[in-house]
Amino acid sequence: MQARVRDIRGQFDADLAAVGDATALAVVRVRYLGRREGLLTLLLRDLRDLSPQERATTGRAVNDLKGHVERGLEAAAGRIDAAAATDPGLSPLELSLPGRVRRPGVPHPLTQVRETIEEIFLEMGFALESGPEVESDRYNFEALNIPAHHPARDSQDTFYVDGGLLLRTHTSPVQIRTMESRRPPIKMVAIGKVFRRDPFDATHSPVFHQVEGLVVAHGITFAHLKGTLEHFCRRVFGRTLSLRLRPSYFPFVEPGAEYDISCIFCGGGGGCGRCKGSGWIEIGGAGMVHPAVFEQVGYDPAAVTGFAFGLGIERIAMLKHGIDDIRLFYENDHRFLSQFPA
Repeated sequence: MQARVRDIRGQFDADLAAVGDATALAVVRVRYLGRREGLLTLLLRDLRDLSPQERATTGRAVNDLKGHVERGLEAAAGRIDAAAATDPGLSPLELSLPGRVRRPGVPHPLTQVRETIEEIFLEMGFALESGPEVESDRYNFEALNIPAHHPARDSQDTFYVDGGLLLRTHTSPVQIRTMESRRPPIKMVAIGKVFRRDPFDATHSPVFHQVEGLVVAHGITFAHLKGTLEHFCRRVFGRTLSLRLRPSYFPFVEPGAEYDISCIFCGGGGGCGRCKGSGWIEIGGAGMVHPAVFEQVGYDPAAVTGFAFGLGIERIAMLKHGIDDIRLFYENDHRFLSQFPA
């Protein structure tokens, strides 16, 4: 082993003496100090096969060799840099050329809207919860009262992976995980990425971001749900507006509803194309937690009640900024993104 150290030292000195430029120096550096096949790297790796006494003696020799190599490489780099600086063939530095302007970056518009939503719900006393994007069928469907034969699965077709797992179609699985991990009262909101086999067009994307809220306690009513949604919508759009609930069906709530706000473009007068002349704009879905969902997590439906709601971050961002094509968020066009300074 000691002879091997001496041989590598002699090889290095010879190789270094032949170096004439930065490219050749880089080759020598990799040959001796490369992380995988460098001669010193292999030497250090072989130390573990020696006896403790041999390892101590040889280890000192290897360390001395490593220091010799590093000092030699550093000295050679200095000589090459000095020679390049005095080379008459080099072009002089042109100090009159204008510099390249580095524009400061800003958060993506979806990130800005997400942070606003988080701030509003934190102010309202909600806790932020999260869950995995790759979910099991139980958390994404079964525990949310969507069994295998349920037609609601058709509208939430998703991407499946090995092991019976899938990419979550909504943030609702975080509801189940949260309720399984603690007892009421619960007041949480989950924000994250979800996946569906939707077309990529002006109003749909196979990947988007969703907000899921859940409140569970004794005596929670539909009035609490409406008050929460109304306050949130007024805060996120920064204006006074009206909110209405329309009966609708979702497997994990009963009763369920779609919730709309008065049109923020025409003031609810019904005179614009954004609200299609109705004076209302749909925001998301909501309802009282279904007793079957409580039973899945071991809650007594006779002892507690709760409400849940969902909405899309892209939907809020499009309304706030008057954007009519969801694809703009994902095209990474600086001309578009620069319009949303933080």
